[in-house]
Amino acid sequence: MKLETFLHHLHYDTDKVVPSDWEVDWEDAPLPYKLYRGLPEIALSGDVPLTLTLRDTQAQPELEELGHFLWYVYGLSKYAQTAFLETSEEIASVSYAQLYRRYVPSGGALYPNELYVYLKLEDVPEGIYHYDVAHHRLLLLREGNYDSYISRGLGNSCDISDCFCTVFVSTVFWKNFYKYNNFSYRLQGLDAGVVIGQTLEVASRMGFSSRVCYQFLDRSINHLLGLSEQDESVYAVIPLSSHSSIHDVGTFAKKEHVSAAELSQEVPILEHETYNRSKKIVDYPLLKEMNEASIFETTQSFGKITKEEQGTRALSSEFFILPFTEPFSYDFASVCRERHSPDLDFMRGKVSQATLSTLLKETFSFSYQNDLDGIQRFSKTRLSLNGFFNNVEGIPNGAYAYDKSAHALRRIASGDFREILQYGLTMPNVNLFQVPLCLHVIGGKDHLNEELGYRGYRIQQMEAGILVQRLLLISCALGMGGHPLLGFDANRCDELYRADSNQVTSLIQIPVGPYRPRAWLKGSLTS
Repeated sequence: MKLETFLHHLHYDTDKVVPSDWEVDWEDAPLPYKLYRGLPEIALSGDVPLTLTLRDTQAQPELEELGHFLWYVYGLSKYAQTAFLETSEEIASVSYAQLYRRYVPSGGALYPNELYVYLKLEDVPEGIYHYDVAHHRLLLLREGNYDSYISRGLGNSCDISDCFCTVFVSTVFWKNFYKYNNFSYRLQGLDAGVVIGQTLEVASRMGFSSRVCYQFLDRSINHLLGLSEQDESVYAVIPLSSHSSIHDVGTFAKKEHVSAAELSQEVPILEHETYNRSKKIVDYPLLKEMNEASIFETTQSFGKITKEEQGTRALSSEFFILPFTEPFSYDFASVCRERHSPDLDFMRGKVSQATLSTLLKETFSFSYQNDLDGIQRFSKTRLSLNGFFNNVEGIPNGAYAYDKSAHALRRIASGDFREILQYGLTMPNVNLFQVPLCLHVIGGKDHLNEELGYRGYRIQQMEAGILVQRLLLISCALGMGGHPLLGFDANRCDELYRADSNQVTSLIQIPVGPYRPRAWLKGSLTS
């Protein structure tokens, strides 16, 4: 299958990316976290604070603070058991699902990402570590100072020597391919994006500055971490500093063209033993081919994005100015603990204009430093939001585009579209008749391919994931729930939004609204 065809099928014809005879081998499922064997370990404190406060110093953080940071980003936060009623013609039975949860959503709660960190702290040896989620500890993979190596691997886009920590977000392909087959490629970028979004939120709450690097020499960074790119590959690199900002040296540093082949020769190969539980791993040639096509071999391949934000331009001149609301603040840690993805728990309720105004304004009230945006130090999202609204105070039922510059809704079409949306779900685990807001992240159909090739697709998905995580946190803080969905009819949504004329598409669907407490047993995993 051609890669262009594969990406098209991922969005518009998902049945064609998964074999019709595909069966999930639940008994041979991999663990949702990676385990290393026989490595030096550094325990992190399980005494995690119940709230996060801004640091009042620019001094280097201590190991305890780093442990709190990692736990709030990707640690095991709770254990949950849910009961399911299964009925047949003759009998009814109850089955149970047990899952370890984290503060970020993940397709099927499979968590295909892993975190690695390059640390320069006074109380631990400098080097590359794996964050062992299962035991909340660090495992030393490679000791030493790698400032120069990482900086050159990032095309000298930022000053790594000024950073106390560099986070690497990787994707382990098998961890969700075993369930979703080739469709997992779409999930993996979004999953990485919500982890990046949570990283940015936690860093901001703790007083760390951050920068997301989407462009790097993949083989060199994977080599440094000891990853086999056939199994796992880094998707994003996030330097952290205790200073107010991270120096962007790319605009004035001497441009040095670096190749992955040359850079990788500077450090020896790592060979560590890992365990994932699966006895049989099915091959995934399309994922490997997509990953190979996305790799940057030299820093000459790095590019910048010059396009404006892409969204659907409403044909109607009718628009609704949303009311002014005061800046919104909330207890981030308690919202993390409360947030989950409702499904059949959504319940009918009216949404006020003030609530909708706060939700949309706060979702877009962030910017983040990255390596895509030319001379701009901080970028706002390249994406936009559309939505189908029902039972919103003062807003007639219909399809709308959010114009964040005017803080207004521009009506695209009038009517109640809940039945169309409900029948567009490939797995009807959400009752959209109960949901007042059905939102869609909107992005360009070309997936940044012109500037970044096939790498642009996964970058667009990651930026969508960042926006989704922000939306979910604000929704929860406002007393509502949100459930990210990829199993929806993007063709139909684009048609209703009249998106074709704007060359944009619906990337992900997020029903948002009031919900009732879920019937489950859950317990915190902090001490």
